[in-house]
Amino acid sequence: MASIVLKSLSVLLGIFFIFVGTTKLTPKISKELHKELRKEFARYSKVFPLAQTLEFKVPSKWYRRSVGGLEVLCGVCLTFIPSKRVKQFANLILALMMLFATYNHWMVGDKFERLAPSLVFFFMLTCRLIVEYQIHRKEKADRLAAKKPPTDKEGTAASPAPSTPTPAPPTHHHSKSKKDV
Repeated sequence: MASIVLKSLSVLLGIFFIFVGTTKLTPKISKELHKELRKEFARYSKVFPLAQTLEFKVPSKWYRRSVGGLEVLCGVCLTFIPSKRVKQFANLILALMMLFATYNHWMVGDKFERLAPSLVFFFMLTCRLIVEYQIHRKEKADRLAAKKPPTDKEGTAASPAPSTPTPAPPTHHHSKSKKDV
């Protein structure tokens, strides 16, 4: 069941981020949305965290393209790449990007309605990471249980009971009785 949830989350989140990233990269999906995103990223580039500290201005065009490109790349990884490690890495990058998007919205003074989607997707990505971790932990416990001998109620290893009773070894007493002396 958890595996179905994980696969579903991976595909749905992946497709979503491919779509959202593509809208940041090109106006072919929606010209109005692309134009709006260009304006928004002009605002977000001004509150880039290290911009003031390092006295470095991030060009909004490259900021938008970088975010869009990463979203598309990570979305493709979540949707189509079978490697668990690649999916975990893409998931982690997207979760960090959603935190960063929340920060951007907060810093430019956006209303909660603009901030909420990045929080929702952050929590969905976090849930996906948790489900994947639980599946991994269960698989590991199952592998260890298959290698260990069965245990009794106290948790100590139970020795297998012999199928047939083994006869006791013969005892030889070489002591002399009084009669022999």
